[in-house]
Amino acid sequence: MFAALFSFIKKLVIFFLIPLFLFGLYTMITLTWVYSSGERAGYVQKLSQKGVFCKTYEGELVLVTVPGTQAEKFFFSVPDKAVAKKINETIGKRVRLVYEQHVGVPTSCYAETQYYVTDVHVIEGDNLPMPLNP
Repeated sequence: MFAALFSFIKKLVIFFLIPLFLFGLYTMITLTWVYSSGERAGYVQKLSQKGVFCKTYEGELVLVTVPGTQAEKFFFSVPDKAVAKKINETIGKRVRLVYEQHVGVPTSCYAETQYYVTDVHVIEGDNLPMPLNP
């Protein structure tokens, strides 16, 4: 009787707990390993909290290089609530977002994008180049 119970527990560990442990280990590695990091400057157009079970902060940064050119959008995620609050206070201002790219995160429960914003800085003054008048 004890041998059958021990065999059942052994199979349970092999088929369920070991894959679950490996999945958790892989998730931890992808969340701590940074593929790339950098900064983007522009205007935060949107920042919202999304999700049914896993609430994440997702946003859009409009990148404007020269006035009159078509703007490009940079989609990002914010894992830290304090950083999300700081970004919310800068909406409408030109900002510089500091981000880290995490590749291969297995679930969207942590973020919808690969780009995790870690800090935000307001850019004082207008640093955009002025177009030349003919």
